[in-house]
Amino acid sequence: MQITETRFPGLFVIQPSVFEDQRGYFYESYNRKVFTHAGIDVQFVQDNQSKSNYGVIRGLHYQLNPMAQAKLVRVLEGKVQDVVVDIRKGSPTYGESYSIELSAENKTQLFIPRGFAHGFAVLSESAVFFYKCDNFYSKEHEAGIAYDDPALAIEWKLSDEVISLSEKDGQLPALADCRNNFNFQP
Repeated sequence: MQITETRFPGLFVIQPSVFEDQRGYFYESYNRKVFTHAGIDVQFVQDNQSKSNYGVIRGLHYQLNPMAQAKLVRVLEGKVQDVVVDIRKGSPTYGESYSIELSAENKTQLFIPRGFAHGFAVLSESAVFFYKCDNFYSKEHEAGIAYDDPALAIEWKLSDEVISLSEKDGQLPALADCRNNFNFQP
């Protein structure tokens, strides 16, 4: 398993070692000891899974403190453009976005620390998205940022004509107007 920190402090790309033969494949998607050695010391308490059709954008979502969540995300079927935005005040990458393609084929995972807004766009006919969280869901603490906030300048890999949003996601505020109680801790 190769774990690489991005230029965003605490944001890691995980590429598992995949063992394939004529029967199929095997890989270890999570190993607490390996993650801790790489500097990712979390205890996951909840797993979530969603299925979405082509053109769906979910996000950009997060939960406020004290119910903030770190996430380990991957795609079980299909392909997505996964996007995060650093919303930790005082971070050297505050307000910047990071984008990566996650797919069932590449088996790449992304570890997202607390203090990032997260979303994804489905690039295949459909996609099954899976993520582990280190804190429980709390409706009272959920928040988000508009996927198309001009200040973020995210280049989504979908044309405007095919984008499909939930009503809730279509009403999210810009980064400048969002609820935010995150501070960067080096």
